[in-house]
Amino acid sequence: MKAPFITFEGGEGSGKSTQIALLNQFLLSKGIDVVVTKEPGGTPIGLELRKLLVQGSADKMDANAEALLFFADRRIHMTQKVWPALKEGKWVISDRFADSTTAYQYYAYDKRLSKENIEMLYRFSVGDFKPDLTIILDIDPEIGLARSFKKASTMDVQETRNEKRVLQWHKNLRLGYLEIARNEPDRCSVLNADQSVESLHSDIVKLIQERFGL
Repeated sequence: MKAPFITFEGGEGSGKSTQIALLNQFLLSKGIDVVVTKEPGGTPIGLELRKLLVQGSADKMDANAEALLFFADRRIHMTQKVWPALKEGKWVISDRFADSTTAYQYYAYDKRLSKENIEMLYRFSVGDFKPDLTIILDIDPEIGLARSFKKASTMDVQETRNEKRVLQWHKNLRLGYLEIARNEPDRCSVLNADQSVESLHSDIVKLIQERFGL
């Protein structure tokens, strides 16, 4: 079996970072070589782009500018980190990938940005490459935002640009993720993120075992 590329998606406060760390531990316990990464920020250049995208005021740039920066980060991420790791036979788990751009810059902005342009940028950046599995952690935006602000209060760097947006923006985001999952059911699995960390981890492990025969 070729090494898979697994992506985690979800709105603010859905618990992606925690669940990725737990899944990494599980896979390592099975003797699997894993690379854990993220978008934006999976490379040194990506870290600089991340500062532009997740810090500061919510209205400092529009959806078009955001999408261009995300795809610049994505191209660097794929060529410098993801594709080389997969070629070496390592499993790659990414905290966000292209579904985030579609959900955040298309659906959350109430479709102000052309979906055709997003698809064009995807083809230009990564061709026909897609994740082998995308796990979407679904949660009510109000619950997720409360979690996210609580987490941010303990951090030195405030990455709360998206959290500052109006609630309807986050509701649009959630509906966008659910529509992405409906459109690609073979690739996407939606899991309820409003449960205990342990229970959600168990659901993820079961999914991974079933999908990849562990």
